[in-house]
Amino acid sequence: MIGRREFITLLGGAAAWPIAARGQQPVIPVIGLLGSESPDWYTGRLRAFREGLGETGYIEGRNVTIDYRWAEGRNDRLPPLAAELVRQQVALIATLGNTASALAAKAVTSSIPIVFRIAADPVEVGLVASLSRPGGNLTGVTTLELGPKQLALLHEVVPAATVVALLVNPTNPALAETQSRVIPAAARTLGLSLHVLNASTDRDFDAVFARLAQLRAGALVIGVDAFFNSHSAQLAALATRHAVPTISAYQEFTAAGGLMSYGGSIVAASHQAGISAGRILNGEKPADLPVMQSTKVSLTINLKTAKALGFEVPITLQAGADEVIE
Repeated sequence: MIGRREFITLLGGAAAWPIAARGQQPVIPVIGLLGSESPDWYTGRLRAFREGLGETGYIEGRNVTIDYRWAEGRNDRLPPLAAELVRQQVALIATLGNTASALAAKAVTSSIPIVFRIAADPVEVGLVASLSRPGGNLTGVTTLELGPKQLALLHEVVPAATVVALLVNPTNPALAETQSRVIPAAARTLGLSLHVLNASTDRDFDAVFARLAQLRAGALVIGVDAFFNSHSAQLAALATRHAVPTISAYQEFTAAGGLMSYGGSIVAASHQAGISAGRILNGEKPADLPVMQSTKVSLTINLKTAKALGFEVPITLQAGADEVIE
């Protein structure tokens, strides 16, 4: 027969068991995702990021949560949004495009791991110490700056153009400064005169194309920037209306009617960023994870646009394209 003291002890242990069991439940990690644009523009890269996470064992809504913050094309909103994620004490911050996003995250934390996907040299813009040994709380994937090659491809299509222009976003200074140095140097080797033009809102685009006419610029390179990518349709329409042969890093530009695009695969790089994020959640340190370089690049040519502009795209260039829109 159980005595009164033993009975109370048994009841107390039984009551405590569910609490102890609940305390042993694994904590679901939260990834803070900092996006420079709106969610609809990130659909493809988010899908690829989640697939990469899945390969490391993490499924959103099951054993990992993603807390989203969107800057809606305004780089000035990135620092406060990054600070919000730090206050939420997320396990990791991911930025899937836009160098300014990665720099904003880096500025607000030196302890929370950060995984980036950018189209610039992360050493040159100050994100990591080296590609092989990042050394801090950041790592990620880079689709390297291909501006000089873009300019060379455009020159093949319009060899008679001796005055060209480069469009950069001054609110993304780390990237704009790099492009404003590297691409003009490439222009000089081709014997071209290059002018750097600025745009940071869609209201700036009309003024940019008016300035192109004043300069008698025969071609335009659209710099790598998430803001320009999100306005591909508007830029493609203006380039056609003003009869300016134009190249971008993004396939979205040619799909929207732009002449040419040449750049790295954002989707492939976002997938790799997901894998890196999952590895960190599994215990690896970003300082020890090399920054991956996405080597997959593609050239797309829109022959319908070339015909509308009155240009012949060399057969050799068409043969080397990954996609030709007719």
